Amino acid sequence: MNKKYTHLFFDLDNTLWDFKQNSKLTMEITFHAFGIGNQNRTFDEFFDVYSEINHLLWAAYRKKEISKKELTRKRFQLTFDQLQITGIDSDEMNSAYLAEMPKQKVLVPGTIDVLEYLKKERYKLFIITNGFSEVQHKKLHSSGLAPFFEKVFISEELKCPKPGHLIFEHAIKSSNAKKGRSLMIGDDWDVDIIGALKFGIDSVYYSAEKRGIMNPRSNKYKNTLYCFTHLLELKTIL
Repeated sequence: MNKKYTHLFFDLDNTLWDFKQNSKLTMEITFHAFGIGNQNRTFDEFFDVYSEINHLLWAAYRKKEISKKELTRKRFQLTFDQLQITGIDSDEMNSAYLAEMPKQKVLVPGTIDVLEYLKKERYKLFIITNGFSEVQHKKLHSSGLAPFFEKVFISEELKCPKPGHLIFEHAIKSSNAKKGRSLMIGDDWDVDIIGALKFGIDSVYYSAEKRGIMNPRSNKYKNTLYCFTHLLELKTIL
């Protein structure tokens, strides 16, 4: 196989598994199950506040400023506090939310097409993802993604989240890959792309909304940087 890349490392959420749609579907189910609408709050109002709080807490979790337990408890409790919602246990709602989440199966457009193509072309495929172990594994199986990947590297299991170099180092070594023949594909500029580039492997920035796309020639890192707005564009370089 005379190709530049042999080992491809994919992010999971919003790169292959459509986290934005699936999380909203999950939250709407959970919102109604706990009767929050009875407290004069709309789902959209609840989801907007929750999403902002959850984003900030995940940033703190990646920096190891808070624990998993603090993240899962606070994201709902702080939402309740801000919206003056009472009588609901934040831990119970979080457990219900996480139980429902892996049941959602919406994938990013082009995912199966691209993965089937890459397997046919005999690339070795892997996942590097931040997230909770019990949820990420279930997502992969319920959505039909699991059979495409040889190994899955989850930050919670390895105790080293992206963009830190340790998770990339572990993935490369465990996959018997070489940096120069490895490629990271992800949707988060700071977490996936900068993390991979600082570690020394090439990357593909997938941004369906064309946010933050940079000219590869202006990138301060030496590694090649590809910027795509649709997963099917991977076929143009692989």
